[in-house]
This record gives sequence, C-alpha cells and structure tokens, in this order.
Amino acid sequence: MNRGSSLARTDDQGDDSGQASDISALIARLTLEVNQIAREKTKSIQNITNQMKMLALNALIESSRAGAQGAGFAVVAQEVRHVGQQVENIASDLETQLTARTGNLMASIDKMTERSRGERMVDLSLNAIELMDRNLYERTCDVRWWATDSAIIDCAASPTDAAKTHVAERLAVILGAYTVYLDLWLCDLEGNVLASGLGSRFDVKGANVAATSWFREARKLRSGDEYTAGNVDRQPLLGNAQVATYCASVREGGKAHGRAIGVLAIHFDWESQARAIVEGVRIGDDDKTRVLLVDSNLRVIAASDGQGLLTERIALKLNGRRSGYYHEHAGNMVAFHATPGYETYKGLGWFGVILRGA
Repeated sequence: MNRGSSLARTDDQGDDSGQASDISALIARLTLEVNQIAREKTKSIQNITNQMKMLALNALIESSRAGAQGAGFAVVAQEVRHVGQQVENIASDLETQLTARTGNLMASIDKMTERSRGERMVDLSLNAIELMDRNLYERTCDVRWWATDSAIIDCAASPTDAAKTHVAERLAVILGAYTVYLDLWLCDLEGNVLASGLGSRFDVKGANVAATSWFREARKLRSGDEYTAGNVDRQPLLGNAQVATYCASVREGGKAHGRAIGVLAIHFDWESQARAIVEGVRIGDDDKTRVLLVDSNLRVIAASDGQGLLTERIALKLNGRRSGYYHEHAGNMVAFHATPGYETYKGLGWFGVILRGA
C-alpha cells in the first residue's frame, strides 16, 4: 500500500458469499416447489377417494333395494369403500410427513443462510479493521523515520528562527507527498510547537501542547525505536478536525538511544481515511446495514452513515470473544472482530463492527 494513498474497499469475499447465498435460495425455492406439488397431488388423491366413497355409498343403496339379489354387490361396494378409506389415510399421512420434512428442511436452510451471512459479516468486520491496522502501522513507520531527519534533529537541538523556517519547509514537502496527514509538528520537550508543515492554514507555531495525553506519553518514550499511538480525538488547533496522533522522540544525533531533545507529532487525517474504509464495505443491503469502527471503550470512531462519531457507544455483547455474531431482540444481526494488529503495530483494542437491520 502506498503510504500516501487512500484506502481500498473491503468486499473481497463478496463473490463466494454471494454464490453460497444463491445456492441456499435455490434449494429453498425447490423445496417450496416440492412441498406445493405434494400438496396438490395429495388433494387430487383425496378427491378421487371421495368419489370412490360416493360410488360405494350409491352402490350400497342400490344393493339394499335389490334385496337378496344385491347382496354380493353390497360386499364389493363395502370393499371399495374400505380401499378408498385406506388410500385417503395414506394420502393424509404422506402430506403430514412431507410437510413436516420440508418444514424442517426450510428451517435448516434458513439457519445455514443466516450462519453464512453472519460469518461473512464477521470476515468483513475483520477486513475493515485489518485495513486500518495496516494503514496505521505505516503511520508508526513514518513518524519514527521522519524523527531522524537531520533538519528536524538540528532544529530540536538548536531552535533558531532559521532552523524553524527550514524545518517548516521540510515538513511542508512531506505533507505534499503524504496526503493522509493534516499536519506535522515538531515540539520541544516542554510541549512548545517549534514548527509545523501547514503553518499557512493552521497557526500553531508557539502553541503549547504539554497538557495533551499524546505529548505526555511521547515524553515517556525510552528510545527512537518506540512510538505512541493516540486514540482518535478532535484537535482544536487543527480546526477541531478528527485526528489520530502518532509521536516519536527526536534523539540527539539521530541515534535510537541518544538523549531526547524533542517530539515529532504527526496528525493522521482520521475522518476521511476511516470513512473510505467503512463506506467501502459492501454487503448487498446497504440501506439496512451500518459499518463501524469502535475504540477499546466501544466508542464509535467511524461509521458508514456518518452518525455518532466520537459520541455514541455500542453495547457489544463480547462475552469474552474477540470475534463473532449474534442477534438482538429486535432481530438485528451484530457482527464484530477485534483488531489483530499488523507487524509491530499491536493495535489499540479497536473493533470492526457491522450492524444489519432485521
């Protein structure tokens, strides 16, 4: 994946699942047709036996009128009547058993179809969170790499006006190539922003970010090989945009275990990139389906319908599971999968979630 590219759709498994669904639908249709044919044929048999009974009854009446001469004919009529009753019983039993069997088959097909749908939704939940994990893994690589840039190291070591201007220009060049970021900031160890890549749009130079959680965590980093990954939040200094901030420490001489002299913070343009993932999931009934990414507190951080961002919390019934699906009381299906992480990025306990209306 190109580090500056948008994210791909997550419907890779749609063809196989669609074929399975088509086969289930075909079996269900054929079963209904067999059931209908059976009902029609048993009704035809019942009509014939009713006619036999009526003929037998008429024969009995006529034989009684004939007296002794009609006695033999009466025996035959009784036997015809008895055979008709047996045929009717067999037809009725056949209809009952066939209806029960086809009913069980239809129920099994429904369960199989529902299971297939649930498993596919779990797979798509996994695909969504995996795509995000891979993208965010690249962000952790970016921040550690750029923290070793000589211009950034020189400015952190000696933040002169000329050095700050040079770093701002350097960060602007990076932003031009990596469009997934809103801004890049170089901060000193007190949390003062020394330079940014998009100063013409966001006036952050001189702002102090020491109180932010991501900066406090970045100050604790023990080497240049480490990084911090912040939860998604709104950044007031960037127009209240939704960002995921990644930080690495700037080390003296660019050495991994050199003395910390600053912090590089990169602000991932979360909303647009995450939206590309959740809107890219295709299940076939988009009007009933909601695709989400939620954080470790089950807070909605991305939604295919754009609703509840950073405010809504989903009551997932995890029951100790990392993945699975279940039905709510209203008949809605819920599928989820926990972040598996990617390479050295372990993830932040997020979930991909799909809610499908009944």
